[in-house]
Amino acid sequence: MTATEANRDFSRIFRDVARGARYVITAHGKPMVRMEPAAEPATGEDRAARLRVLADELGALPGRAPGPITREDGYA
Repeated sequence: MTATEANRDFSRIFRDVARGARYVITAHGKPMVRMEPAAEPATGEDRAARLRVLADELGALPGRAPGPITREDGYA
């Protein structure tokens, strides 16, 4: 759908997207914008689970002694 068409029919497109439709809007024949329903906000449990995974991944990274970063640190 072109930007001109999207502008002209924005209210209808907005309603369609709210019901689950997806659109790609083009400008000069190139895709520029994707309109799709927003993701549901994460629940507290989802966030906590993602934070646990992140903490595990960060904990698995090699440690480094505190202090200034040296040139050799870049080659470790």
